Amino acid sequence: MMHRKSVQILAMGALVALPMLASAQTAAPAADATPPAPNLTGNLEITTNYKFRGQDQDMISNHSYAKDSYFKPAVQGGLDYAFGDSGFYVGNWNSSVNWLAGNSVEMDFYGGYKFNLGAFAMDVGAYTYYYPGNTAGNTTELYIGTTYTNEQIGAFTLKYNGTVSNDYFNYAGRRAGSGLSGQGTGYLNLGYTKEIVPKVTLKANVGYTFFTSDIKSLGYKDYCDYLLGVSYDFGNGLSLMGSVQGGTQQDAFNVPTGPSIPTVFGPIGGNPYSPNATRFILTLTKTL
Repeated sequence: MMHRKSVQILAMGALVALPMLASAQTAAPAADATPPAPNLTGNLEITTNYKFRGQDQDMISNHSYAKDSYFKPAVQGGLDYAFGDSGFYVGNWNSSVNWLAGNSVEMDFYGGYKFNLGAFAMDVGAYTYYYPGNTAGNTTELYIGTTYTNEQIGAFTLKYNGTVSNDYFNYAGRRAGSGLSGQGTGYLNLGYTKEIVPKVTLKANVGYTFFTSDIKSLGYKDYCDYLLGVSYDFGNGLSLMGSVQGGTQQDAFNVPTGPSIPTVFGPIGGNPYSPNATRFILTLTKTL
């Protein structure tokens, strides 16, 4: 599954009884000194379809069957707080969703630590997905990632998320009622970004989900997801991205779009729809 103008408040204690000579000799900071990095950052987004790891997150139609429409808009946004230059951070990200009965919002909470290891920027932490209206989707993962950036060839990010909760997005777990475990499900993702011309950035991602044997026993299969897009920077934190997103093994995730009638020749009606279907998606982002 990771984003922002910022606010920073500095508190300085009064200096007491400094020698006048030492004060007079203190050099003033340079006028062009680099400002400190912002502590609090945020973003707002509007997208024509929210896909998570290649799968639609708006699936339930008015008649309780699958929604197979092309346009499934979502409103999203989040905040991140960095603890100065320590490398530690916490954050929250939210989106409208519609794939769990009784629930309409996804709330993500995360925290981690960033540091440099030679030429690589490292990132380790924990991530919890919370669905307040139906906790069967609640999932917690630990992650580790690394980014290598080269001015000529672009930036590559490799990241692995491992599930530590028994519950896994309603596929398995106590809340899902299956009695099966999603703990140990993994997700490996490779991302690439490169500014190809001024203000235009190419973005590509490919990921792979490794389900537990418990989840596979329900008929689901490990699958690959993909994203290929281009974003344009309008300035002042506003950008627009067009992308193609989807996933493989589409038949393994098929759900009916309506009722079916059983016959001796097999069911009629209820055409299947897969959340892994490939879509073209537009996303407008404003960083704050």
